[in-house]
Amino acid sequence: MYKLWNSAYKESLLLTRDLGGLTILFVMPLVLIITITLIQDSSFKSINKTKIPVLLVDNDKGKISKSVSESLKEQNLFDVVYKENEEEARNLVFKGAYQLAIVIPENLSKDLEKKINQNVEGVLAEFGLEEEGKHPVTSEIKTKEVRLYFDPAIQQSFKLSVKSSIDKMISEIETKSIYKAFQEQLSDEESAFSFNSEKFISFKEITPKLDDDEVLPNSAQHNVPAWTLFAIFFIIVPLSINMVKEKSQGTFVRLRTNPVSYATVLGGKTIVFLVVCLIQFMLMMLVGIYLFPAIGLPTLDVSGKIFLAFIVALFSGLAAVGLGLLLGTVATSQEQAAPFGATFVVVLAALGGVWVPVFIMPSFMQFISKLSPMNWGLNAFYDVFLRNAGLSEIILDLLLLFLFFLITTTISIVYNNRKNAV
Repeated sequence: MYKLWNSAYKESLLLTRDLGGLTILFVMPLVLIITITLIQDSSFKSINKTKIPVLLVDNDKGKISKSVSESLKEQNLFDVVYKENEEEARNLVFKGAYQLAIVIPENLSKDLEKKINQNVEGVLAEFGLEEEGKHPVTSEIKTKEVRLYFDPAIQQSFKLSVKSSIDKMISEIETKSIYKAFQEQLSDEESAFSFNSEKFISFKEITPKLDDDEVLPNSAQHNVPAWTLFAIFFIIVPLSINMVKEKSQGTFVRLRTNPVSYATVLGGKTIVFLVVCLIQFMLMMLVGIYLFPAIGLPTLDVSGKIFLAFIVALFSGLAAVGLGLLLGTVATSQEQAAPFGATFVVVLAALGGVWVPVFIMPSFMQFISKLSPMNWGLNAFYDVFLRNAGLSEIILDLLLLFLFFLITTTISIVYNNRKNAV
């Protein structure tokens, strides 16, 4: 135990004397989490609160185009700008001045009314309800096409969302027109029957509850766990660099002349850098709880979750330290350790779902992501912060993280012993 304590003390001295390394370990993650959360939160706000300017070219000049215009305004999502010329609207959108243009075709209201009346009269004729002496007349009416122009720089997800919204709006207008046509055909002076066109089916989102209060996730609860995990795993870079420095400076050679095992040396590094990981975790929590509200961001809700979150950070830190020890043992120069370590962390973050959600990845990438320790840590963090899970729900992820630490540390010890065997 005395040797282990001295090894940890030596590591702490090396770490505290490296101001640049300390800055990377503690300041960089804080700047990263604040920046990413600000960007993501402003994106949510822009979608929910900021109106998108939309060009509307009305070639119909009828009831349908008027209903489309009113519906766009009622949605509080679009700011309608009217244009007379389709070519001008298309050029403005394709140049990036506007994100979207909607072109209503000519005679849309007239032809839609004619088409609906034909269909209604045909249905009534099938049941023998048509007026005496009046037979349904059918004529070919060409289908109409509402043209949408999107800025080429717009993301596909935004296009799909807008098209779905407009399609829903057009369908509602068409349905109301059909109800109205039936009502006009069936109503008379004695009995004025009225269709109830109110929505029968609606959607309601059911959110998790804690003590009868709804738990509404926000950008802080998504970003703080994800980037805390990224910061924890980023310690493999300074850890591996320190180990390579000790090799090049002869520190390891001097340690081998003393009765100190390599496992004891790694134990001292594990203690120090695990403490660093937990300090990073606490700093991230403090930023989410106190700094975020001060700069207008959502507050990180940690009520009843901080203990489990600390446990997840502890095991994630062990996995990160184990990976750093392995890299530092295998690498022979700083040029190997630094770029490989930084790149590998980014790759693990991408596979683990920090950058892109796992569920939208291809099937084989989803399988590979399950092998990433950052995926295990992120799932455990999300279970705690977003799904209100208990210890039993996250125990598997914790065991995987601890097993990863044991395997990487064991490989490091075996590799070093074989390499230095006389």
